[in-house]
Amino acid sequence: MLILHCPYCGVDADETELAAGGEAHLKRFGPGSSDDELHGYLFARENPKGVHLERWRHASGCGKWFHAARCTATLEVFGTYKAQVSGPPQEIRDAISARRPGWSWREFS
Repeated sequence: MLILHCPYCGVDADETELAAGGEAHLKRFGPGSSDDELHGYLFARENPKGVHLERWRHASGCGKWFHAARCTATLEVFGTYKAQVSGPPQEIRDAISARRPGWSWREFS
């Protein structure tokens, strides 16, 4: 069972209390964007076997959105952090790199 720590209310919530929100740290395109940019935002998603950064909502708790870094193959959780950041905090990057040598953060531009 997947258990994630909510960085807002401090609860360790199992997956039945959470709602998945998809890939984290996507560049969003608004009015005036090209068809290709909008198509990429709506339909092009990473689906890795391995480390993935995801959005989650503590639906049966505080209701807030947060991000989690986890391995999709093993369900290993590297950490969770508040959603109001443009990339994973350094301590999350370090935790991933320590357990997955060679992993690097992909900048979204």
